[in-house]
Amino acid sequence: MCLIVFAWQVIPGMPLIAAGNRDEFYDRPAMPATWWTDHPNVYAGRDLRCGGTWMGITRDGRFAAVTNIRAPSQKRDNAPSRGMLVSDYLAGHTSAEEYIASIAPKAGEFNGFNLLVGDAEKLIWYSNAAPDDERNGRTLAPGIYGLSNATLDTPWPKVVKTKAQFASLLCQGAPDDAYFEMLTDCTRPSDCRLPRTGVSIEWERILSAVCIDSPDYGTRTSTVVKLLAGKTATLHERPVRGIQDAGYAVDQRNPCRI
Repeated sequence: MCLIVFAWQVIPGMPLIAAGNRDEFYDRPAMPATWWTDHPNVYAGRDLRCGGTWMGITRDGRFAAVTNIRAPSQKRDNAPSRGMLVSDYLAGHTSAEEYIASIAPKAGEFNGFNLLVGDAEKLIWYSNAAPDDERNGRTLAPGIYGLSNATLDTPWPKVVKTKAQFASLLCQGAPDDAYFEMLTDCTRPSDCRLPRTGVSIEWERILSAVCIDSPDYGTRTSTVVKLLAGKTATLHERPVRGIQDAGYAVDQRNPCRI
């Protein structure tokens, strides 16, 4: 994912609700959300180049998601896939704390990332681009959060905008369609509000939208996940662009319920 907004322990009976967009090059092959044949407990999309995923859930109520940190000067082409951080947690059985402790010593091998792992009881954010302060790698307090391609709640325009809209929809008890509509916003902020992340100003403009559209790179799927009291979960995915191009017939408008 490259944009995730989520409410943790805010809505009674719904420990987590998360809405996000996955941005990627259109020619990178991927599979839409489905049950994995090699890990039947996992329901998620799949990167067919490296085998990982960007966001997923399990039958027993585990949740994980990742976003990349945008730092082109520090990117290494030989680094392991960050999507494996998500799939390894979903396919495993360790607690969120144990999993973070296990990956922390080797986190520097990866290009920059934000990782969310947890279940209906606790949720942890961990980043290899953030200091080990009181938040990084520890259980999040109740609240509404936003992640893009910087660390947690960095106030990029699309994070600030989407968090505000997300909070409004939560207050209204809005249906999933409203969250998906929120994620289709292609408007771009003015140049004076753009972050400076080391890419050209043209790319800063393209990447600044909630829903990214360019000839070769953009938002490919939108996803809404809910963890519900009693260890149940839903993952509702809609394709935007790209997965259809890989030759898959996609109709994910009905949520998977576990």
